[in-house]
Amino acid sequence: MVTGFDLSGFLAGISDTVRPVAASPLVVHAADLVPLPADQVHNPSKLAIAGGLPTTTFELFRQLIPAGLSTDMQRHHHETVHFVIAGDGHSEIEDETVSWATGDYVYTPPWTWHRHYNDSPSEPVEFLTIESSRLLGLLGVGRRQSAGLVTVAEARARFKEESE
Repeated sequence: MVTGFDLSGFLAGISDTVRPVAASPLVVHAADLVPLPADQVHNPSKLAIAGGLPTTTFELFRQLIPAGLSTDMQRHHHETVHFVIAGDGHSEIEDETVSWATGDYVYTPPWTWHRHYNDSPSEPVEFLTIESSRLLGLLGVGRRQSAGLVTVAEARARFKEESE
């Protein structure tokens, strides 16, 4: 017998009736975003998480890339979408380079090397970053790798043993 498993609860979850779930808070104000410690971000980006939201499958961040700088070259098991709140730049996603500007959405598929660049010499880029990291964390399969401020080729060479 599996402990902690409730068959009636499971069967109720697949019925035509969906019961609302009480979730709180319903709003996290901009002033309540929690900045990630700079020494854990691995790049010049500033990330603030809407960690107080009761989401169970996805995470929301506000990301700022200073003028003329970029994120690190990284890959992760989760999907990510960046909505460009302000600014313009480009991204390297594996062997493709794509340009983007305010109002665009940038998709990063799972386990692809990628890096985002702010092309402005004077203005920051601001993203709303949405990723499915919470879901993968719940399943115990979430993973991230950072290769630092390097090219895709350098990241592949550094982590070659893991891609074979």
